[in-house]
Amino acid sequence: MSEQAVISEVPGVFYRKPSPDEPVYVEEGQKVKAGETIGLIEVMKNFYEVTAPADGTVKAFKAEEGDVVDAGQEIAVIE
Repeated sequence: MSEQAVISEVPGVFYRKPSPDEPVYVEEGQKVKAGETIGLIEVMKNFYEVTAPADGTVKAFKAEEGDVVDAGQEIAVIE
């Protein structure tokens, strides 16, 4: 199977859930569809959705809840 990296398009703080009281968008090992939200990146109080680039299974997250990420950084791997 081929792997596809999920890359951050902007620098900011990565979140795996929509708010602190809610569950994560997706778990490792969960199937996703292309365009499905798997996380958010906060930049100066604005939130940008991080979406799956292709159908597949989330193999691993390379960034955790609250991590500061750079533009171009790998956030997750879809298999």
